[in-house]
Amino acid sequence: MSSQLKRKFLELLKEDEEFRYAVAGLLGLEEILKRLDRHEEQLVKLREDMNKLREDMNKLREDMNRGFELIERRISALGARWGLQTEEAFREGLKGILEREFGVKVERWIKRDEEGIVYEHPSDVEVDVAVKDGKTILIEVSSHIKASDIPIFRRKAEFYRRVTGVRAERLVIVTPYADERAVEMARELGIEIYTKV
Repeated sequence: MSSQLKRKFLELLKEDEEFRYAVAGLLGLEEILKRLDRHEEQLVKLREDMNKLREDMNKLREDMNRGFELIERRISALGARWGLQTEEAFREGLKGILEREFGVKVERWIKRDEEGIVYEHPSDVEVDVAVKDGKTILIEVSSHIKASDIPIFRRKAEFYRRVTGVRAERLVIVTPYADERAVEMARELGIEIYTKV
């Protein structure tokens, strides 16, 4: 650049405010554009990293949910198995005591309900039957009784009567836990509940 051109350029910068702002703007804009280019590269990389992190978090969440579901299924299976084993052990203990000590004959009664009287579809119906001096008692042993179980037990008694022609004199439920509503409903329907809770 010639010295004359430099001098003219400097004069314009000193004397011409509009020219000075235009040059300053161009110089600043170029610097800003360079910085933006650098930042844009960093932003693109940051966005890619964030997307990767989001994918990793989603995968982790899915893996954790699958793990929790598996644990819950195993705990439920163990609880159900323990409950069934406990019910069976209690049933056998009750049967032994009643038969040995009180001369009550106890048997597990199982019949196919093709009409769906009890469960509203064809299924096997099971109930414990205790007989002494010609009196029949139907006994339901369960680890937990809900209100919805009460009408089902009532329908079991009706099914038993239809099949055998024998009306049970007493309906008895033995359980360590019964919902409050189940206890009320049983009382209303004349079903005895023996429970701790």
